[in-house]
Amino acid sequence: MTSMDQDVRTLVEELHAHPALVIVTATGAGSLAISWLLGVAGASRTVLEANVPYASSSTVDYIGFEPKEFASLEVASALAESARSRSIKLASNSSEKLIGLGCAAAIATDRTRKGDHCAFVSVDIGNGEIITHTLNLKKGARDRDGEENLVSRLILNCLAAATGLNSRLNLPLLAGEQVISDRARTKGTS
Repeated sequence: MTSMDQDVRTLVEELHAHPALVIVTATGAGSLAISWLLGVAGASRTVLEANVPYASSSTVDYIGFEPKEFASLEVASALAESARSRSIKLASNSSEKLIGLGCAAAIATDRTRKGDHCAFVSVDIGNGEIITHTLNLKKGARDRDGEENLVSRLILNCLAAATGLNSRLNLPLLAGEQVISDRARTKGTS
């Protein structure tokens, strides 16, 4: 297991101590957040499931439709809704808060990416709304590891907010980068 920064470990410990059950589904980026969640003792109190439907066909199967753009708010929200619906099935007897988180991202790769480097993180906590977060990254300013680290930190911050924790990780944003958060209605009624 790779080492993690102390601030990450501390936040993950706080998440594991909080009464919430989550399913995290990430495509394009965010696998480091999953590793962090599972790499700290107590993960079984928090994580119901973690998914990485990385191939486009896998993402389509998970969300139930073919999107125009895979790295999009639409896909992140659909991932979050699907994750929350699945959490209801997996934890039907639980009194814990159930959270579905979806991340759809496009980050640095081994070839020149035509589009933007971006991450969309959506959280469904079952109140009829999805909380969305959009981050456009400065293209070429970080390597893949740097972009993966940033997106994974954002995911943990989104989980912390969804569970009601006050703690947040520092996001190493560059000039001109910002996280834009919003609320949207869910398609379903979970």
